[in-house]
Amino acid sequence: MKKGLVIVESPTKVRTIKRYLGSDYDVKASVGHVKDLPRKRLGVNKDKDFTPEYEVIRGKGKIIKELRSAASKVEDIYLAPDPDREGEAIAWHIAEELKKGRKSKNGRRFHRVLFHELTRKAILDALRAPTELDKNRFESQQARRILDRLVGYELSPLLWEKVRQGLSAGRVQSVAVRLICDREREIQKFVPEEYWDITARLEGPVPPAFEAKVIKEAGKKLHIKNEARAREITGQLEKADFRVTAVKKVERKKNPPPPFITSTLQQAAARQLGFSAKKTMMLAQRLYEGIDLGKEGPVGLITYMRTDSVRLSADAIKQARAYIKESFGPEFVPARGRQFKKGKLTQDAHEAIRPTSAKRTPKSLEKFLERDLLRLYDLIWRRFLASQMSPAIYDQTTIDIEAGSFALRAVGSIMKFEGFLKLYGNNERDNDKIELPMLKEGDVLELKGLDPKQHFTQPPPRYSEASLIKALEQKGIGRPSTYAAILSTIQDKEYVRLEQKRFYPTELGFLVTDLLTAHFPEILDADFTADMEKSLDQVEEGAVSWVDLLRRFYAMFSSRLKTARKEMESVKANGVPTDIKCEKCGSPMVIRYGKAGEFLACSAFPKCKYSRNFTREADGSIKIVDDEPEDTGYTCDKCGRPMLKKKGRYGEFLACSGYPECKSTRPIPTGVKCPRDGCSGELVQKASRRGKVFYGCSNYPSCDFATWDRPVDEKCPDCGAPYLLEKKIRGGDSVLKCPNKKCSFRKPLK
Repeated sequence: MKKGLVIVESPTKVRTIKRYLGSDYDVKASVGHVKDLPRKRLGVNKDKDFTPEYEVIRGKGKIIKELRSAASKVEDIYLAPDPDREGEAIAWHIAEELKKGRKSKNGRRFHRVLFHELTRKAILDALRAPTELDKNRFESQQARRILDRLVGYELSPLLWEKVRQGLSAGRVQSVAVRLICDREREIQKFVPEEYWDITARLEGPVPPAFEAKVIKEAGKKLHIKNEARAREITGQLEKADFRVTAVKKVERKKNPPPPFITSTLQQAAARQLGFSAKKTMMLAQRLYEGIDLGKEGPVGLITYMRTDSVRLSADAIKQARAYIKESFGPEFVPARGRQFKKGKLTQDAHEAIRPTSAKRTPKSLEKFLERDLLRLYDLIWRRFLASQMSPAIYDQTTIDIEAGSFALRAVGSIMKFEGFLKLYGNNERDNDKIELPMLKEGDVLELKGLDPKQHFTQPPPRYSEASLIKALEQKGIGRPSTYAAILSTIQDKEYVRLEQKRFYPTELGFLVTDLLTAHFPEILDADFTADMEKSLDQVEEGAVSWVDLLRRFYAMFSSRLKTARKEMESVKANGVPTDIKCEKCGSPMVIRYGKAGEFLACSAFPKCKYSRNFTREADGSIKIVDDEPEDTGYTCDKCGRPMLKKKGRYGEFLACSGYPECKSTRPIPTGVKCPRDGCSGELVQKASRRGKVFYGCSNYPSCDFATWDRPVDEKCPDCGAPYLLEKKIRGGDSVLKCPNKKCSFRKPLK
């Protein structure tokens, strides 16, 4: 008889764990959750202490049957889903379903095991010391699930009624959208202010020449507001004598960053690798669950990737220090292993994200990992090892200079010891060499030139994925496991769009945010949402009852909901007022929302059916899009009228100018024939559900050829391919390249 049944979430984990347990244990996968709230109804009994009405997820009946069969053959069942709240809920629901099955003669014993990394030692240690199912952790997950269900299922129908069908609101996602909207309004209101700085090029008794900035006048910090003042100061400096008043030399240390947690990994992967949060987590999941390393078989390469803790185990630190000493030398190993201070909101349930073996270098894995997996692993491996290396050491020199009533300062630094930058330099290295001459107090300097420069204050930057995740983390909104889902949802629901890696709120995002802020101020308040996260943590700690938490929340929420149903303005019926007048009847134009997105329509509809597309200027004002027929050059196949370029929910398309009498539409053609053999179609512009433009065959679905890059009707001069592709490269430039992978032709696109 086998020693027991081990149940994990992922089939990938099954392969990795079986390699270490052999035939002693049976290992099965639940393939995620087996039970959840129903899809098409609330599924929460508000009158009976918010009792959830769980049901087996569609398609999971067969899996539960297989688990029951395997469980009937053993006495010990080890529940090993992921070591977090979601994993605890999965384990709890699996146990509930297996207890319903036919009992064996000796009964069954259920154990909870936590695999923080999928290595032989971690797996065997966990099985030797199993724990009990954690009721508090399960109830914390259950409370979050019910909170989100109450908000989503009761607030979303209100938006369907007042704005348009298909919208959604979420307890955390709506706060994220508000952050983006608030930032955009800051940018729209921002008025740049002019300022100047002045740099002097100087030469002393010994080389080299160097630069110093003017920082004070008559002992006070200098603010130069305009060119006239800059020229005045420049004139005074040209007549002044320059003399060194102080030289200060200090040794400066730069300590390494801590190992990654979920949020910092997502931020670093976005900045350095260009990965979305969703892609980062998908790749990290694969590295955690196990990669086939040839003769070694499946191996988990990193520790659990959903964590908010920078803590490292003693074994991991010891391993890192040994590798650093052997690979770089004893001077790169600090006197003691480094542990990092945890944050105020840290739960500290898991270690930081690190490689399971420091000796498993990125170089050694090149033949086993695809490019993006290797790049992410390399990032994690380097960050972990760097965290245990000696600090970089600089000699920093500050030279203070007097010129009449003005004070100038030059700061330079020279690296004495690379420390952790030896390994992590490409990620963290700053301007580590600004050489200054060996000067002393009293030295007279010769002025070689003055460089006054004009600047303008800049508005706050729009959020990127990395900076939005950082803001959510700092404000205590959401948890490591939720960030990627939040960022995907707010784009899928068309509340924001991602352009050039920055978030822009849509008109719909502004509207929904304003409506919810007015009628549900707590739901849209970052502090309230953060306090709710703390309350969920307290449920996990056993300090707060999950039912009491829900009672307090729902008392407020239901009251707000009742008032909003009566008082919230119906945008669906009335539209959003604007200052623009209808060109046909003079009535005010309003913004309406249809299946194709937002548009301007006459408020006198249905008497006047005039409508126009529009865009928003940087200051938030509305600009009508010119729909002139001659812009396209295409005519309608049905009635012969000119075709206009329109913007719909899924991107641009051609529509007949005779609308509404003629409702003919078609995709925008590219002039390039479909390259697939035997296909008579043409490549046309299309858009994905998330609005991303791609190019596909007009004969779809009989032909499914598609490409993300814009096809250009131009032959390749090298291999004769019938068309080229316009490809965007780093820096924002574009090139034309051949679609033939064996051909290396490319040229800049002017």
